[in-house]
Amino acid sequence: MASIRDYHRPGSVDEALALLNRSGMTSVLLGGGTTVVAEPGTQPVEVIDLQALPLGGLVADGPAVRIGATNRLQDVVDAEMVPELIRTAAKREAPNTIRNAATIGGAVAGSNWESGLLAALLVHAAHVELMSASGTATVSLPALLADRSQLTGCIITAVVVATGGRSGWAGTGRTPADTPIVAAYARRHEGATLLALTGVADVPLLIEPGDVGGLEPPGDFRGSAEYRKALATTLSSRVLVSLGVDG
Repeated sequence: MASIRDYHRPGSVDEALALLNRSGMTSVLLGGGTTVVAEPGTQPVEVIDLQALPLGGLVADGPAVRIGATNRLQDVVDAEMVPELIRTAAKREAPNTIRNAATIGGAVAGSNWESGLLAALLVHAAHVELMSASGTATVSLPALLADRSQLTGCIITAVVVATGGRSGWAGTGRTPADTPIVAAYARRHEGATLLALTGVADVPLLIEPGDVGGLEPPGDFRGSAEYRKALATTLSSRVLVSLGVDG
C-alpha cells in the first residue's frame, strides 16, 4: 500500500475532480476506506475521500438496477432489488466488518483477479458510469477491466446491472469459507449465456464457454497454471449444466 502524505474530503464531485486532476500531484480516490488503490511503487499519495459525496442509492429502472458507487457491499447484500447472484457474491467478498465499509465502486476500481463480485457483475452485463472534468461516460465492465487506464482522472459514480434470467456459480477453495482459487459464474437470459471466471487472468474474465480450454492462467502458491486451467474447465461445465446449458 502506498504511504499517504495528505488527506482531502471534498463536499462535491466537482471539487473532488479538481483535486484529482491537479497538475504534479499523485492523488488516489478513497471509497470506503478499506484499500488505497495505487500502482505498485507509487510515491506518497494524497487521498481524496469520496464518502461525503452524494454517490449512493439503489434504483430499479425496468430491467436494470443502478447501484451508486458509494453503496457499501452490505447495502448490496441487503437490497432485494439486486440480482441474487450479485448479493451472494457481495456477501462472500469480505467479512461483515469489511462489507460495512467497502464500496461497490471500490471493488470495481480494485479489479481483484479473484473477485467473485466482479464476476457476478460481468454476467449481469454491468456497465460503469464515470465522471470526469470533461463530462460523464458509460463503459462496459469488461472494457473497463481490459483497460483500467480509462479510470485515470475519473470518478466511478455508479454500476448498472441487468436483472432477469437464471444464474449460478461454482468455485473451489482450500476451505468452504476461503476465496475460491478459481470460480465460474454464469447467467442464462433469453437464450443467451454469459460466463465469467476468476483466478485465471489478471482480472475476472468474461469468456465464451467454448473458449475455456484455451486459457493460460498464471500460477501461484495456491494453484499452478495447469491446476487452475483444469478447475476452470470443470467448474464452467458444472455451472453451465446447472443452468441447462451443455457444458
